[in-house]
Amino acid sequence: MAPVEVKKICCIGAGYVGGPTCAVIPHIQVTIVDLNQQRIDAWNSDTLPIYEPGLDEVVKAARGKNLFFSTDVDKAIEEADLIFVSVNTPTKKSGIGAGFAADLKFLQLATRRIAEVAKSSKIVVEKSTVPCRTADAMRTILEANSKPGCHFDILSNPEFLAEGTAIEDLFGPDRVLIGSLQTEQGLSACQSLANVYANWVPRERILTVGLWSSELSKLAANAMLAQRISSVNALSAICEATGANIDEVAYAVGKDTRMGSKFLKASVGFGGSCFQKDILNLVYLSESLHLPEVAKYWRAVVEMNEYQKSRFANKVVNTLFNTITGKKIAILGWAFKKDTGDTRESPSITLANHFLTEKARIDIYDPQVTESQIWLDLTDYGDIPAEPIKPHVKISETVEEACKNAEAIVICTEWDEFKTLDWQKIYDNCPRPAFVFDGRLILDRKALTDIGFKVISIGTGDRI
Repeated sequence: MAPVEVKKICCIGAGYVGGPTCAVIPHIQVTIVDLNQQRIDAWNSDTLPIYEPGLDEVVKAARGKNLFFSTDVDKAIEEADLIFVSVNTPTKKSGIGAGFAADLKFLQLATRRIAEVAKSSKIVVEKSTVPCRTADAMRTILEANSKPGCHFDILSNPEFLAEGTAIEDLFGPDRVLIGSLQTEQGLSACQSLANVYANWVPRERILTVGLWSSELSKLAANAMLAQRISSVNALSAICEATGANIDEVAYAVGKDTRMGSKFLKASVGFGGSCFQKDILNLVYLSESLHLPEVAKYWRAVVEMNEYQKSRFANKVVNTLFNTITGKKIAILGWAFKKDTGDTRESPSITLANHFLTEKARIDIYDPQVTESQIWLDLTDYGDIPAEPIKPHVKISETVEEACKNAEAIVICTEWDEFKTLDWQKIYDNCPRPAFVFDGRLILDRKALTDIGFKVISIGTGDRI
């Protein structure tokens, strides 16, 4: 069965995955749709709704040529040969599986919309991170609501990009993974999508596997990356107790070619939209498959991450003579990692809440995250009233402003600019003793100590 030539693509969902992923597709007409008018307006403006190095240039070069952003979902579905479903799949907050299972509401609504609107056969591609065998549910919805003569082939094509290097990852991916049913029609649809990627990705990097293997591979990849971070963070606690240095330990371990050095940097903890969500999804999947030992194993990765954040927050309190009530603490960095404006599951949020519980005054600075987003995070998107904490929170436009008169400066995000600050000037405007807590291991401890700071870093047993 000859593969369909894909001439028009629709992507449902204009978020962190859908926008960048489809922006790099050359030659083929791509329409990214979303019901959020404000978000689509932002994609069509000079100020994109997300920050990602290189994304502005890519979007502006293609927009209006082969790349379009619209709220006309039905028109885009009807015209497309291939449809990416790239909607949010957050962790459920209530009901069965709350706190662990993925909430597939948006994915199922998008699938139903495709079935209701499509007047011809389509290739439907899961781009969102989903539990294993989600495609079964999608196929059931599509077949139950499709028009006569319409056939839908479902593929899994998980995205492995990392925020901060997404454009680089998309133009030169380690691999592109496409999962399909191992039927003649399924393999033909798989080849159609592979031909799209072959416009810029070498064929040897396009991996084709079974549908269920593809769905599970994304969860497995994120779980194993997070596992490495939790492993090195667990070792950082041992280093602090023994006088060892976690950077030296990680360097030695990373020289083993069986291990490699990536994701062996100790920190205050991992964040982002994927790691915790996908591990909890794996925990729920394991429990539903009656594999409690497997569930316990993966749950421990998240528990270690929570412990690391709590341990670091407590270290700040203990170092400041066991109380931070009324004291000013500067939090440098609100995004979960550098080179992104994404704050989902950011360790900074956990630390800020801890400090506020201790009645501290916090002053927050981040070069990319907006003040409105910080307030959304602090109030859990409106679930927590803002009024009680407003007197204790300030959001500054400069590092110097955030650090002025701070009794502790806490590095939560590894922004490069924090390495080259005028630390002498900052020290001159701090009360004594002046403490810096390096939660990302990016600062020159000796240089700061020579200035006069008391520097406390993760994974080092000595205070210099």
